[in-house]
Amino acid sequence: MDDEGFMQKALVNAKKAFELNEVPIGAVLVFQGKIIAEGYNLVEKDHDATSHAEMRCIKEGQSVLKNWRLNDCVLYTTLEPCLMCYGASVLSRIKKIVYGAPDLRHGACGGCYDVRSQPHPIHHVEVVGGVLLDPCKDIIKDFFKKVRESKHD
Repeated sequence: MDDEGFMQKALVNAKKAFELNEVPIGAVLVFQGKIIAEGYNLVEKDHDATSHAEMRCIKEGQSVLKNWRLNDCVLYTTLEPCLMCYGASVLSRIKKIVYGAPDLRHGACGGCYDVRSQPHPIHHVEVVGGVLLDPCKDIIKDFFKKVRESKHD
């Protein structure tokens, strides 16, 4: 499977969050060409600001591999990671992050901040953005449109 195929799987997870009235962000973690972890936002349900799709994937992946180091893993996420999720990716030694849409409010890879401008002294995470940009952007737009409309009902 290629980047678009894995991003399609992340979008399936984003749709699960959408159905639960969570901000629709989905992610998958890939090791040796296979998905080993999946996640979607559960911030509202868990009452936990750290319950992001990416964080859930990282935790699950570490459990699956029985190792906190995710050296050869690629994290696919429908929205550019925030500072927390990018930081967790660096700390867990993720090899690469592939994201769909930029996040102008919280993105840490150029959308709002660019923490990559200061190279980490120990680990470098490769970052690729814009994979399946339109569907990743559209699900977020649709969600917030639904939220705005429900406030007028």
